[in-house]
Amino acid sequence: MKFGFTPRQIALAALAALGSTAIGVAPTIATAAGKTAGKYVAGDFHNHTTCSDGSISMQKLVNKSTAVWGLDWFVQAGHGGNGARNCTLVEDADLATPAYPHDAAKGPTTTWTNSIGAAAIKGNGGGVGGTGNMWRWQSIQEYQYPVLEYLAANKNVPLFLGLESVVAGHEHTSMSVITGQMPSFIDSVSTSGSSYTALGNATALAQWSYCFDRGDTDTSRGNVTGSTTGNNWNCAVPGSDYSDTSKYNWNATGQKLIPTGSGVGSGLGTKGHLKTLEALKWMAANHANGSYYVPAHLERAGPFNPDGNNGFNIEHLRNFNNTAPNIAFGFESQPGHGASAERGEYRQLRNSFVGSSTNVDSVGGTTYGGTGIYASQVGGVWDALLGEGRNWWFFASSDWHNRGIFSADDRRSTQDFQPGEYQRNYTMVRNGSDKIRPQAIVDGLRTGNNWAASGQLIDRLAFVACASTPGIGARSNAQVEAIAVAAATGNTDIDVTGCATMGEKLKLRAGQEVVVAVVVRDPEGTNNAPYSFANPSLAQVGITQPLNKPVLDHIDVIRGLVTGYKAPGSADYSGEWPRNANWLRADGSTAGLSAVPAGAKNTTASIIKTFNGNAQSPSWTTVTGPDNSKFLKMSFRLSGVQASQYLRLRGTNLPAAVPYETDASGNPLSDIFTNATVAANLRIPCTVTGTNVPTNAVTWTKAMGAIDGCPNHLAVLNGQKMVSYDVAAWADLWFYSNPIYVEVAGATVVAGVK
Repeated sequence: MKFGFTPRQIALAALAALGSTAIGVAPTIATAAGKTAGKYVAGDFHNHTTCSDGSISMQKLVNKSTAVWGLDWFVQAGHGGNGARNCTLVEDADLATPAYPHDAAKGPTTTWTNSIGAAAIKGNGGGVGGTGNMWRWQSIQEYQYPVLEYLAANKNVPLFLGLESVVAGHEHTSMSVITGQMPSFIDSVSTSGSSYTALGNATALAQWSYCFDRGDTDTSRGNVTGSTTGNNWNCAVPGSDYSDTSKYNWNATGQKLIPTGSGVGSGLGTKGHLKTLEALKWMAANHANGSYYVPAHLERAGPFNPDGNNGFNIEHLRNFNNTAPNIAFGFESQPGHGASAERGEYRQLRNSFVGSSTNVDSVGGTTYGGTGIYASQVGGVWDALLGEGRNWWFFASSDWHNRGIFSADDRRSTQDFQPGEYQRNYTMVRNGSDKIRPQAIVDGLRTGNNWAASGQLIDRLAFVACASTPGIGARSNAQVEAIAVAAATGNTDIDVTGCATMGEKLKLRAGQEVVVAVVVRDPEGTNNAPYSFANPSLAQVGITQPLNKPVLDHIDVIRGLVTGYKAPGSADYSGEWPRNANWLRADGSTAGLSAVPAGAKNTTASIIKTFNGNAQSPSWTTVTGPDNSKFLKMSFRLSGVQASQYLRLRGTNLPAAVPYETDASGNPLSDIFTNATVAANLRIPCTVTGTNVPTNAVTWTKAMGAIDGCPNHLAVLNGQKMVSYDVAAWADLWFYSNPIYVEVAGATVVAGVK
């Protein structure tokens, strides 16, 4: 549901929540006086269509993401490299538009050769080795972008084109260059004709794909085969010297870097990393405000391999952020593929990455409550980066490809969820009175004023920290709660002197207090889960709660100290997460931070508060919003603050000490206990029989009524259905906020945030 309130309504709500105030201290009301007005809007920037290895067309995925799942903005971002299928074609008659009609004989799996003709495929040899595969740069420039612009105009929804880059030296990154995309004059364009000519372009993104994607080995410079007709791209970065062949391999024909080498000792990964740094320099030099670069499911491919193309260690993330802090500003440590046999497709002893001389786990061995170890481990890699005072933000994605054994129109899944169905990024987009446009979205992502939630656990969040001086001018908890209530009920953030929210820093004098308030909405009614039977994970601890009606159990406040940037080359700048059993043991327990090198951890990070709805302190209280929906508010104080620090939040539907899900402190346990690939590891039975449990052969839709018993596709151990696949995901929900920094005068400067 969406709400819109006038400034007066917001102010009145704040005053009502405030109640009485201290004598002489006026209530503080959230306003939009200094910041451009904006809202938290839900979106996804990592997903796949038939343009790469997805199962449905761009048109169908746009419709599913925006019309069915209700995303406010959407970025279509398939793999870099090349593809064989003409993804501008549609599979269903109800997706047809005047410019892109349905052809029953040619759906979105039709090859480019069989739909546009081989002569239209550009690049060396006519595409990829003459096979009919089209380089992604051509697909982006000539086919994908015009379709997406048409859909944005036709449906009046905020869309733009991105890329899941195949990263030189590493694995994958969600990125885009938005220059040229979705110009404002498409607002008035007609889409009723039988053809459509794009008014904007994605040429800058296409050039980046040609120049820097590892999957693109084309050397045509973006031209027609064997000619200089076309783009004539040059990928050199101004000021860079590629003469050192021990670091770079400059291809004069293609005017691009192409790292070469294979086998142990070749240094392919190291050279690839240097090429990726050049990609960031190119973005900063040419599209500083119109691009972003966010490593995706970055733990999945294991630790960095200097002789291959897999993995990101913390030093590589530091290098990215140092090179282009306004472009490389975060990671997707909550991956998609949440319903797969191995949640997130994180796997123990992976062997599918070329260049690995030995089988290694995904970093951490698996996910933890659906989140990678870099962010899920308190005091781990994310906390280490935040402990430097970096602008390094947390994001989630769907990584949609398909539903495994089910069709895209089913609601069950043994592989992926569609964008907006399960995971969402809620981003503060400041569009004022204008429509939401690509630049406002990218600006919002860059600020770090973003939080991510799975399974519709919460759909509103206000997180506020305010300075307070004991005595005259002190702020009460009630005042700061009022600021947060006004923001949450208005679905906006705060603009109050002496206060900060996610992605911002609060400046203090030494010894001042910080008052922190959090307000969330746990939405009533059902979420998107197709299952109405009781959550089997919670049943272990005597809680009866339908999977499609999750309840927020608690919120943790995590704090860490800021000690400044690590110097490149210093002993604590680099640090590989422990491999294999050195981290994740056979029984599912972990080695702990003592096994993690100094460069990859922040031992000052800890949970300092846990709020819940119990009578015991600290607890939250309920506030009724202007629309009569229920919000939960909570607050606390930090007194006599002397050190620069940060605060961040996470929350879940699971209490502490749920067997095989959370530990005694409420931290998520490893997901190996619900990963179906190794059935012997499964631990949580699903025992509800139900009366509405369709067979796997039936396409289940919402109109058929909620599934009220354990579905038939669950993994079975000794004749018993076990929690796995999508049931495991819907049972185990989390949200993560980005941090608020606190900078104390005379202490460490939080250099990464203005």
